[in-house]
Amino acid sequence: MRRHTRKGPRLLLGFAVVVSGLVIAGLSAVLWVLDVAAKAPNIEDLKPVDPGASSKILAADGSTLTYIRSEVNRTPVGWDQIPVVLRNATISIEDERYYEHSGVDWIGIVRAVIRDIQAGGAREGASTITQQLVRNLYIEDPTDDLTRKIVEAKLAEELEERRSKRWILEQYLNTASYGTVNGSTAVGVQAAAEMFFDKPAKELSLREAALLAGLPQAPSEYNPLNAESKQAALDRRNEVLEAMARLGYISSASARSAEASGLGTDPGDKYTRRREPFFVGYVEDALINKYGSETVREGGLVVHTTIDPKLQELANAAIADSQASLHLSYGDTIPSSAMVATTVNNGHIVAMASSANPDAPEFNLAAQGRRQPGSAFKPFVLATAIKQGADPDATFYDGTPTSLDVGGPEPWTPQNSSEGEGGVISLRTAMVDSVNVVYAKLGLDVGNENLTETAQDMGITSPLFSYPAEAIGGLNTGVTPLEMSNAYATFANGGLHYKPTAIDRVEFPNGEVDQLDEDKPERAFSDGVAYAMVDVMKGVISSGTATQAGYGCPAAGKTGTTDDHADAWFVGFTPKMSTAVWTGFPGATLSLAGYNQGFGGTLSAPIWRSFMYPASNGYCDDFPAATEPVSYLPFFGEHAASSGSSSDETTTTATTDTTTTDTATTDTTGGYDSGAYAPGIQGPPETAPPDLPIQPGQ
Repeated sequence: MRRHTRKGPRLLLGFAVVVSGLVIAGLSAVLWVLDVAAKAPNIEDLKPVDPGASSKILAADGSTLTYIRSEVNRTPVGWDQIPVVLRNATISIEDERYYEHSGVDWIGIVRAVIRDIQAGGAREGASTITQQLVRNLYIEDPTDDLTRKIVEAKLAEELEERRSKRWILEQYLNTASYGTVNGSTAVGVQAAAEMFFDKPAKELSLREAALLAGLPQAPSEYNPLNAESKQAALDRRNEVLEAMARLGYISSASARSAEASGLGTDPGDKYTRRREPFFVGYVEDALINKYGSETVREGGLVVHTTIDPKLQELANAAIADSQASLHLSYGDTIPSSAMVATTVNNGHIVAMASSANPDAPEFNLAAQGRRQPGSAFKPFVLATAIKQGADPDATFYDGTPTSLDVGGPEPWTPQNSSEGEGGVISLRTAMVDSVNVVYAKLGLDVGNENLTETAQDMGITSPLFSYPAEAIGGLNTGVTPLEMSNAYATFANGGLHYKPTAIDRVEFPNGEVDQLDEDKPERAFSDGVAYAMVDVMKGVISSGTATQAGYGCPAAGKTGTTDDHADAWFVGFTPKMSTAVWTGFPGATLSLAGYNQGFGGTLSAPIWRSFMYPASNGYCDDFPAATEPVSYLPFFGEHAASSGSSSDETTTTATTDTTTTDTATTDTTGGYDSGAYAPGIQGPPETAPPDLPIQPGQ
C-alpha cells in the first residue's frame, strides 16, 4: 500500500522557519539600529560646524568697497529679514509636516519607502529640515549610508527638544547651499537672493522665493543661470508653487499666475564688485598677513578702512585728467601715475590711486612700486643736517662738480644737470633749486648712517644701505609713493611720525573689535627741526622747481627727477595732508624727457595741485610755529665752502656730533652713477600753472 506524502505540515514548517528568520532578522535590525543610536554622541556634546560668512571691506563713510572673494558667499540674516513667502515655500517643498513632527517625519519615511518601491528605486527622500540642518552643522563629511541617517535622526530629535521651530528654520535658511556661479557658492538665502536676483532676501517676490526654495535639493541640476538647466529650474519652481497652493500657503490663482511668468533672474555682482581695487588689494594683503587667509575670506569680518571716498574720487580724477591731457598731446604711449595721500595727524591713508589697469590690480604702483626718488630724498639730508645744528641760510656749499673721496677704490663725481652750473650757495637755495652736488657733499658731511636713521625714523621702510649716492636719490631698490607720503607727513606733524594705516578697525561676528589705528607716534626730531624744514620746503613751491603745485595756500614739498628722466616725483604737504605723486613707465626706465619736459615739477606737481586744491575744501591755514625753535650751531662740514650760524645762540637740540664726516670704508656708491639722479639747478618750470577755479564759499 503506497503512502501519500503529507505536504501541508512541511510547508507550514518551512513558512514558520522563514517567518522566524524574518522576525529574528527584524529584531537584529532593530537591535542594531538601537545600538547605533546609543553610540551616537549627544548633540550638546557636539560643536556645530562654523559655515563661515563673507567678509566685507568698508570705506571711512561706511559704504561698501567690496566683499572679500571666497569660494563661499554667505551673509547670515535674522528671521525678520527672511520673507514669509520664502519660509513657506521652503517648508512646502522640503518638509510639509515641519510643524507637526519632532525632528523625524515617520509618516513621511513610510510614504517615501512606498513611493520608492512603486518607482522601482530611490526617488524620494524623507529628511526633514531639522535633519538637514543637523547634517549641515553637526556631521562632518557626511556619507550617504544608513548609519549616518540613524545618527542624523537621533540628533534631529534632540535638537528639536532644545531649539524652537523658528530657530531651526532660520538656521537652515542661512546654511543651505543654493548653487555655484563663477566658482563661488551661495550659502544661505541672502547670498542666493543677491546672486540670482541682485536684491536682498527680504525683497523676494513669490516666484523668486519659489525658485530659491527648490534649489537646495539639487543646486547644479536646477541652476537657473545655466542654459542647460533653465527648463529644469522652471519645472522645479512650478512644483514648489503647486505644493504651496496644495498646502494652502497661496491660492491656486496666485500659483497659476506665478507659473505663467518666466524665471525672472537678474544676476547680481554684490560679492564680486570691487571699488578701488588697488586699495582693496592692499587692505586684503594686510588682513591676511595679520589674521590668515581662512579667517579673512570666510570669517565674516567687517573691515572699516581709512579711505575717504570723496578724496579718492578727487585723486582718481586728478590722475585721469593728467592722462587725458598727455594722451591728447602725445598719443597712446604715455606714462602712468600713482598717488597716495595720508593725513598728517594719524597716518591714515585717505586716497590711493593709480592710472594702471584696475582690472589687473595684482601690482599696486602706489603701494608696491619702488622707484628711485631722485631729489625728493634730499629733504632727509637737510633734516639730518639741521638736527646737527646746520643753519640752512648760513651754511654754504660749492655746487660745482668735483671728485669726492668716499673711501672706495675710485672717487665719486656727482654731476648737476647742465655744465657750468654751480657756485657757492646756501643749503636753502640748493634745496629750492635742487642742486645735486651740494646735497651729495652734505650727505657725506652729516654721515650716511645718520641720513639712513633719519629717513627710517620718518617712515622709509625700503632697504637703505648708507651709500653716499642715497643722499641724492640713488637708492638700491627705490621707494614707494606710500612711503614718501607717510615720511613727508612727519615734517608737517612737527617731527612726530605715525605709521601708515589703511585699516581703522576690524569687527568680528562675536562682537569683538580689533582697533588697528592705535599706534602711538614716535618722535623723529623736534618740532623746531620740522618747522625749519617746512620753511625751506615752502620755497620749492613758491619759487623753486614746483611752482606748478601752488594753489595759493601754505604748502611745502620737493620734486624729484631721476636718471634720464625715468621717474618724476612731487611729494608735498599742508598742515593736514601729505601727498606723493609719481609718474613714469611701470616696469621700465623709459625717459620722460619728451613729455612736458619730463620733470617732477612739470609732470607730477600739476597732478598734486589738481588733487590738493579741491581736497583742501577751503582750508588755508599756515603751519603752526614750533614750540622749541632751533638754535643753530656752527656746522663744520668737511666739504662745506663756509659754515656758520645765523645767531650766536647755542643749542641743546643737536643730536649728533657736528663734526661728523662720512664713515663709509667699503663700497662706495652702491653701483650708481648718481650724477643724473636729481637734475641740478632746475629753476621754476617754463610754463605757468593754469588758473584755478574759485571754490564754493571762497
